[in-house]
Amino acid sequence: MVDLGVKHDILRHLASRGMNVTVVPAQTPAAEVLAMNPDGVMLSNGPGDPAAVGYGIELAQALIAAEGPPVFGVCLGFQLICLALGAKAFKLKFGHRGANHPVREIATGKVLITSMNHGFAIDLESLEGTALEASHVSLFDGVLEGVRHTSLPVQAVQFHPEAGPGPHDAAGFFDDFLAAVRARRQSAAGRA
Repeated sequence: MVDLGVKHDILRHLASRGMNVTVVPAQTPAAEVLAMNPDGVMLSNGPGDPAAVGYGIELAQALIAAEGPPVFGVCLGFQLICLALGAKAFKLKFGHRGANHPVREIATGKVLITSMNHGFAIDLESLEGTALEASHVSLFDGVLEGVRHTSLPVQAVQFHPEAGPGPHDAAGFFDDFLAAVRARRQSAAGRA
C-alpha cells in the first residue's frame, strides 16, 4: 500500500481478505516498491489536486511500465494512474462529497451505491488514445468513476470502496484486487 493518505478501513478490508499489507510512504521509489516483490500494489486515497503529486504520477508510471504486480488505485490513486497513462484531470465545480452516490458499472449495468470525497475528476474523453477504458460512471453527472487497463492488471476507482454508505456494494473492488493477486501468485508458481 502506497500511503498517499490511506484510510484505516481500506487496510482493514484487505486484511479481512487474508492479505498481508505492507504500507510504504508516498514518496517511496518504484524500484524500492518492486524490490519488495509484492503480489500487488495499491495506490491509496489522499487529498488535493492530482497534478500536484508529480512523484505519485511517476511512481504509477514506473509500476505500470514494469508490468509486474497488479496495480490498483482508490480516489487519488485512481487519478494518479489515469494521469500516468495520459488522461487529463479537471477541477469539479462543487466536488463529489458524501454517501449514496450511484455509480454504474459499465460492463454489467449494475448500479453501486458509493461514498465519495473528491474535488477533481478525470476527463472521460481524455481516455481516448490511452491504454485505459472506462469501467464506472457517475449516474449523477456522468463523471468517470473507474478505469481498467486494456491489457494489464491495472484497475482504479474514484469512489471509496471501503465505505459503507448503506450496503457494501463497492467492496467487490477489493475482491477483484485479491483475484488479480492470486492470479499473479499462480503464474509465478507455474514458472518456478
